[in-house]
Order: sequence, then structure tokens, then C-alpha cells
Amino acid sequence: MGLEGVAVRKGRGLTITAWVLGPLGLVLVLGSILAARTAFTTTEVRSDSMAPTYTVGERLVFERIDGSEVRRGDVVLFRSPERYSFSGSVLQRVIGVGGDRVVCCDGEGADERITVNGKPLDEPYAKDGIADGTHQRYDVKVPEGRLFLLGDHRLNSRDSRFFPDDHGGTVPVGAVQARVTEDRALPLALAGAGVLGVPVALAGVGIGIAAFVVRRRARAVPPMPPWAVYGGPGGMGGPGGMSGPAGMSGPGAWADRPRNAE
Repeated sequence: MGLEGVAVRKGRGLTITAWVLGPLGLVLVLGSILAARTAFTTTEVRSDSMAPTYTVGERLVFERIDGSEVRRGDVVLFRSPERYSFSGSVLQRVIGVGGDRVVCCDGEGADERITVNGKPLDEPYAKDGIADGTHQRYDVKVPEGRLFLLGDHRLNSRDSRFFPDDHGGTVPVGAVQARVTEDRALPLALAGAGVLGVPVALAGVGIGIAAFVVRRRARAVPPMPPWAVYGGPGGMGGPGGMSGPAGMSGPGAWADRPRNAE
């Protein structure tokens, strides 16, 4: 195989590699970004209504969910612009879901507890162990498709307790945007895939350029002259060949032959 053929084969191999790595890198980058934006979101805590669980300035990771997936105890991000004087999101904890009966409170002082369906609620997350904080009793039957929400800092949270005339202070499940997740494995895996995709895509581009250069140079290689194939030492037309010294037509081919041999 000539040099041109070797170069062409090399260029073809590089091209195939480039076509594999380039799209693979793009899929990793774009796929991870799309998956992350679709499945997760992040936001910064801007008030201490959820202290001590989450503090001001802390950045939280949320998984996007449908409101029907919400469970008691979940900390959710929701919007209720008709209730609050801003259009941003609110962070609160789910105390009761559709069908639950939420009552405040059972016991007194440090023993005070909210009950859900008649059972005292254990709230280790409540700041300073305060379950009430308003000294206003309530007894709410949560309508189907709605949620009863409270902040963990009961002395500084404007939550379901303050809107008793609006479906007992509950909010529709459709207002829920996302739920706090403590499992960072999947978000980190998506981030890692995106980071890995960048060098893979760049490698594909670089190899693609190299393949183009190799194949272009291969086309520019001039054809070999005949003597490069058949000539040279011992060749048909080179020194020592049939037409050189001692060859059939070179000097001395017939000169030393005896006359009586004619």
C-alpha cells in the first residue's frame, strides 16, 4: 500500500473517532443540563421562617414534583401571590394533607403539641420546641387537594395559621413547585456528566480537525514515478540492472566474447 493509501486510512479512522466523541460529548453536556433543569432547581433561603432547619443564605436543592407526590413532613417550595404581597416562592413544611384534621394544640407550655388526626406530632425541627407561637387555637379539616403548611420558626412564620378564612389557611397542591431533597447523588452525577462532556466534545472537534488535515495532505501527495517502484539497486533500469555495466546492453556485454564463438 502506498503512502497515500496509508494516509487515507489514517484520516478515515480519525474521522470515525471524531464522529463518535463529538456527538457523545454534546449529548453529555446538553443532556445533563436539560435533565438538571427539568428535575431539579435551587434557591437561596431569604428568611428565618424555617430556622433552625434552614438558615438565611443557605442554598437548597429541590426536586421538581407534582403536588400529588407531597407527603407530611416534606419541606416544599410553593407560590401563593394572592396570599402574600410578592410573586416569589415560599418555603414551608407540610403538616397536613387532604383529609387530615390538624388541631392546635394538645398539652401546655413545653408539652404543647399539634395533633394530626388525633395523634400528637413530634416536631424536633421546631425552633426552641415551640409548637404554637401565636396563642391562637385552630382546628382545621384539610380539604382534598390542599395542604396545611407551617414554618419551623413558629414565632416568625406567616403560614396557614394566619389565613383561617381561606380554606382554613390551606393552599392548593397545584401551588407546589418543588420539594427539598437531601439526596445530592443524582444532581452531582448530572453535574459530573456535564463536566465530563466538555473535554469529550472538544477532543472530538480536535480529532476531526486532525482528520481533515491528514486526508487533505493525502490528496496532495504526488504519484510515485516508475523508477521509484522498479529502479534502484538491482532494479531493471538502475545500476547493476540489465541495462547497466555487465548488463545486456551496457559496455562489455559483448566486447570480451571470443571471436571463434561467432
